[in-house]
Amino acid sequence: MPDQAPFAEAEAALRTHALGFPGATEEFPWGHRGIKVRGKIFVTMAALGDQFRTSMKLPDSGIYALTQRYATPAGYGLGRHGWVTCTFRPGDEVPTDLLEEWIEESYRAIAPKKLILARNAQLGGSESLVVSITPTSAPEPKAAKPKPQSRREGKPV
Repeated sequence: MPDQAPFAEAEAALRTHALGFPGATEEFPWGHRGIKVRGKIFVTMAALGDQFRTSMKLPDSGIYALTQRYATPAGYGLGRHGWVTCTFRPGDEVPTDLLEEWIEESYRAIAPKKLILARNAQLGGSESLVVSITPTSAPEPKAAKPKPQSRREGKPV
C-alpha cells in the first residue's frame, strides 16, 4: 500500500512555489486548494482519487497549453477567459517546471501591479514596470515630408 497519494510530491512542489509569491494566501473553496492574491484565485489544485488536477489563467500561453494532451479549457465558462485545467492520471509525469512557469504567468495576470513589482524585486529584477532609456545624445530631428498635392487642383490633400 503506497504511503502517499501518487501526485503528492508534485502538488507539494507547486503549492510551495505558488505560496512564495508576494501576497499569496491559501484557502479551500469547494474543498479544493486555491491559492489567491488579494482575494482572487490564481491557481487551484485538487487530488481527486488517483488523479491530480490544477487550473490557472494563461492569457499568453493558453493556446500552447491546450495543445498538451493533459490540458483542457477550464469548466464553468472559465475557459473562455483564458483558464486552463491540467489533469494528470496514474502513469503521467507532471511537468512541474512548466507548471511553475504557468503559475507565474497566472499570478502576473491576476495580481495588482504593486505586487508584480514586489515579485520582480524578489526575483532580483527591476522594481519598475517601465524601463527608462536615457540616450547619451539626442537624435537629430527628421526633416518634415512635403504634403502630397492633388493632381487637379495643385492643392495639399
